[in-house]
Amino acid sequence: MAAPGDFQVFATEGRARLGALQTAHGLVRTPAFMPVGTVGSVKGVDPRDLTEVGAQIILGNTYHLYLRPGDEVVARRGGLHRFNGWHGPILTDSGGFQVFSLSELRRITPDGVEFRSHLDGSKHFFSPEKSISIQQNLGSDIMMVFDECAAAGSPRDYVVRALELTTAWARRCREFHEPGRGGQLLFGICQGGFHEDLRERSIEELSAIPFEGYALGGLSVGETKPEMLRILRHSAPLLPEGKPRYLMGVGTPLDILDGIEAGIDMFDCVLPTRNARTGTLFTSQGRVNIKRAEYKEDDAPLDPACSCSTCRTFSRAYLRHLYVSRELLAYRLNTIHNLAYFLDLARGARQALRQGRFAAYKQAVEAVYGVNA
Repeated sequence: MAAPGDFQVFATEGRARLGALQTAHGLVRTPAFMPVGTVGSVKGVDPRDLTEVGAQIILGNTYHLYLRPGDEVVARRGGLHRFNGWHGPILTDSGGFQVFSLSELRRITPDGVEFRSHLDGSKHFFSPEKSISIQQNLGSDIMMVFDECAAAGSPRDYVVRALELTTAWARRCREFHEPGRGGQLLFGICQGGFHEDLRERSIEELSAIPFEGYALGGLSVGETKPEMLRILRHSAPLLPEGKPRYLMGVGTPLDILDGIEAGIDMFDCVLPTRNARTGTLFTSQGRVNIKRAEYKEDDAPLDPACSCSTCRTFSRAYLRHLYVSRELLAYRLNTIHNLAYFLDLARGARQALRQGRFAAYKQAVEAVYGVNA
């Protein structure tokens, strides 16, 4: 029986990879899209919905769960799986990106980051060891190292300092959490901003630390799409071949396919759930703004090619009615569909890789959504 951390690649097409990662709570077939459940809940849906739409693994967030309800509260209830009722794999972000977003409320030191809560202004301190300790309490299957993220446009000397802190903190995270402990895997995070040589340096330094997987962080932080694609395409193939590769927080349909093409295995993004709450829905025929008056008497399903419960049951007219009426059901039904689309996109990529036709699959999606520039 495979042990947590075992990763296999079954097929390739160019740099794109078909694989599988074993975790303590089940197998994750890659390429995989991971719905985001920041505070322990994927907004608008429950674990049964997630299972029905084909989710394999979901995310939780260290920063938010530490502040509310508290990681020790979760630990006393048997960990995040038991607490939220999702019994498949869970990945937890380290909190580094959330602390990064609190630029006006933080102070970075070599030991860690002092910050004020966005909830009540209370003062807190995250060290690499503290971040890992919280994630151990949460009991996630995959933990992320605590890192320092540099925003797009940051001066090179700042990016260098952030890279050096990220490497130092990654070593401390690895030392604090020994490989195999509790079945929890630990992934390193490559930084380096939008400098190719710094990305290479970060990957070289992190690859020397025995993590169970490696991620590209610091993308989708205010840069242009061409900048993001340049760093993605340069950096992804440099990550260790025998370990899963994770692109953090980047995830339009075209971004996901570009990432797969570059050799990425795992993706997450709030886009499908956030856009569902604003009435923007992803379909096999392109984006649908369900608020538009043209759908008022449209009895067709949202997406005739989709088999999710929303598309099987309800018309565009009804979905529009719910949304413009501000009915809570609108957010749930929209979220179910958007998640189904993103998960089906990844499932379709896996099938295409299995059949040696990923390039054609990507081109078919690009015919609907355009091409990333």
